[in-house]
Amino acid sequence: MTSPADRSAAAPALRVDALSVTFATDAGPVHAVDEVSFEVFPGEVLAVVGESGSGKSVSSRAAMGLLPATARVRGAVTVGAHEVTRMSARELTALRGGAVAMVFQEPGAALDPLFTVGFQISEAIRAHTTASRKQARSRAVELLRLVGLPDPERRVDAYPHELSGGQKQRVVIAIAIACEPKVIIADEPTTALDVTVQAEILDLLRDLRDRIGSAILLITHNMGVVADLADRVVVMKDGRVVEQAGVDDLFVAPRAEYTRSLLAAVPRLTVDAGGSAAAAATAAAEPALEIRDLSVRFPGAPRSAVEGVSLAVGPGETLGLVGESGSGKSTIGRCAAALQRPTAGAIRVLGHDIVGRRERALRPVRRRFGFVFQDPATSLNPRLIVGESVAEPLLVHRQGSRSETAARVREMLDAVALPADAAARYPHELSGGQRQRAGLARALVLRPDLLIADEPTSALDVSVQARVLDLFEELQAEFGFACLFISHDLAVVDRLCHRVAVLRHGRLVEQGPVARILRDPQEEYTKRLVAAVLEPDPAVRRQVREQGPDAG
Repeated sequence: MTSPADRSAAAPALRVDALSVTFATDAGPVHAVDEVSFEVFPGEVLAVVGESGSGKSVSSRAAMGLLPATARVRGAVTVGAHEVTRMSARELTALRGGAVAMVFQEPGAALDPLFTVGFQISEAIRAHTTASRKQARSRAVELLRLVGLPDPERRVDAYPHELSGGQKQRVVIAIAIACEPKVIIADEPTTALDVTVQAEILDLLRDLRDRIGSAILLITHNMGVVADLADRVVVMKDGRVVEQAGVDDLFVAPRAEYTRSLLAAVPRLTVDAGGSAAAAATAAAEPALEIRDLSVRFPGAPRSAVEGVSLAVGPGETLGLVGESGSGKSTIGRCAAALQRPTAGAIRVLGHDIVGRRERALRPVRRRFGFVFQDPATSLNPRLIVGESVAEPLLVHRQGSRSETAARVREMLDAVALPADAAARYPHELSGGQRQRAGLARALVLRPDLLIADEPTSALDVSVQARVLDLFEELQAEFGFACLFISHDLAVVDRLCHRVAVLRHGRLVEQGPVARILRDPQEEYTKRLVAAVLEPDPAVRRQVREQGPDAG
């Protein structure tokens, strides 16, 4: 951690001075960043927080020279002695990965699907060092082990599609730290990670900062991560800085009303018997989703991704599915949506057996359920504007006239807190959180009886997450849909779900009412998950680190 005295004696590793960024779009200019200034010093973690679309990620990408040609930039961004906004393409290529590196928000889009993860890490190493291919591969294995990827000697030859979302995020972090850069820009580095791996990644970033004095610019919506890792905090809203403060001062006595609203919206894992209560009528009703003895094994894999899992979701009920990255959560969700064929077992959706059914026979069932994908960057068609993507389920299933479809799209975009002009933008013109909200709007546009939500709030800042969760509860109360809610955020599961099922290595560890599982877990693995939840309080996080990992 860098003290104020240390900062006064050192030159900043990264300086942003009066930065303004405007994008040219088909709907007119979009002013993303307006006169933003801040500094990050060696050995310091500066967190930049704010709502999706506030300019956090745009500011960080400007430091890497990664803004598109449609961006008009004013002001200065300096990395060490290099003025980034004046550098040539060749100079920027040499800078990236060496002096400054970035952990991208969406690992599915950051990794090349055509190359193994080991090759991609090795290429990053060889681009900035004199390492041979053999040396670079050995270093790649070492980095995969460092970021906690299981069986790194084998996984080094895996392709991105063979890894879970959280595992891909760890690969992206390995690439970023490969050459131990002086500045690490971490754009939502723990978004796709479960709580235990999140804690490991934060420890890794903290160790890297302490070991080589890297400055870390942390872009995040997770105030627990801010409390755990940051030294100082910059709060942004509508492209402007509304407050800068030390992390303790910000959490104890925030000056700006906007900052106070952000902190108030943070979900917390309560110690009382809170959480939602399941509807009494669901116990006797036919399940909306029933999974029996489900197993999935991918070709060449040493073990099954899912092994003998049985669970059910009643009408109007929300079942939370939690566990570490790679535990099989998303695979179960994809099987339930008939997007992945199981190796064995039975799945019944809304009274229909779906395993082995032809696509045409599944269409009447598909009309009655929605799916929120984990990675919005790869699930939204880049050639369609957002309004067309949201309308697509209505058109495919021939639901409503053209005017009714347009009205429904406007209603859903408003419901998920997207601006009206978002309908006319392409996915790449939205922030990561805005794309996630567009995916949620598309999943809900048919008013489904069953919603399968794979990390539906993972890319959302806390205030928008709170509004989306309110919306979810309102829609569920109105339409009575059931939901399989896949998440690594136990505080969100605590608030939203009636029951919870815990997975580890593809097997069901325990399941039951939220109040019992999260407050009186019986299995050691569940106890570790609960203990790893980051309390959004810097003083509490310091106390936990001082007491050691077993303190929670």
